[in-house]
Amino acid sequence: MKVQYGDACLSLQQVYEWTRKFMNGVSSETDSPRPGQAHRVVTPEDIAAVEAIVKENGRVTVNEITRNGD
Repeated sequence: MKVQYGDACLSLQQVYEWTRKFMNGVSSETDSPRPGQAHRVVTPEDIAAVEAIVKENGRVTVNEITRNGD
């Protein structure tokens, strides 16, 4: 495979790792949530609320916005 794909070829170790994961039921290689990883959702309502605060006071700080949102 290295001849065909060159440096873009997966290592044999990576092939074994993926095989082990798929045999253990992992059906996707996309990033899974990690412990401690922040979960954030930005909605149009959140954006509108922040825009309203900024329009009201153009010198507002991030700390003031997060304090208002709690």
